Amino acid sequence: MTKLKNRTARAIGAGLLALAAPAALVAPAVPAAAAENRLDSAVKALRAIGTMKASFRQIDRSGQQVSGTMTLKRPGKIRFQYQDSVPLLIVSDGSRLTMLDYEVNQKQVWPIKNSPLGALLQPDGDISRFGTLMPTSHKDVTSIRIKDPKHPEYGTMTMIFEKNASAPGGMELAGWVSVDAQNKTTKILLDNHRYGMTVSNGTFMFKDVRARTKR
Repeated sequence: MTKLKNRTARAIGAGLLALAAPAALVAPAVPAAAAENRLDSAVKALRAIGTMKASFRQIDRSGQQVSGTMTLKRPGKIRFQYQDSVPLLIVSDGSRLTMLDYEVNQKQVWPIKNSPLGALLQPDGDISRFGTLMPTSHKDVTSIRIKDPKHPEYGTMTMIFEKNASAPGGMELAGWVSVDAQNKTTKILLDNHRYGMTVSNGTFMFKDVRARTKR
């Protein structure tokens, strides 16, 4: 069971950093004035976050799930600490996003701008620049698809916000969706949000994977 979870976590972790946009996310246009207002509100809400911690669940398209804790420190830093049975870590130090798989001693590194998470992490990131407001079935829910048309290889991230008066900027990031080049969907769901705590920069350091011995 643990090995299954670890394989699932690896696939989901890759999905978190995945490229390409799903055709299913294409939807009718929202009136320009309303779209601009809601995009502006989402931008302000993200910029109002200094530090945040939240529980997360990652769900792949087959329904497999792993969970853990996300720690965010703007600008640019994030850490996904997985449940104890999953030897995987995803962390950004402000410029690079690193995925470490301690079970197989593998590490992958990307500039944060080349990941869908760049919309959330880049110091100068502005989701209104490449964001498209997507229709939702609830007036208190805002869905924004972010994709740079000049760099489709950077990927697509659809961010979901919920109206919450107690959250910075009055909107809370509820999660996001990414889809890889093989149309494998990964959902990230956030819960138990906490804001404004002290977070050391050491939180975004990590134990490197062991170097493989050459034979």
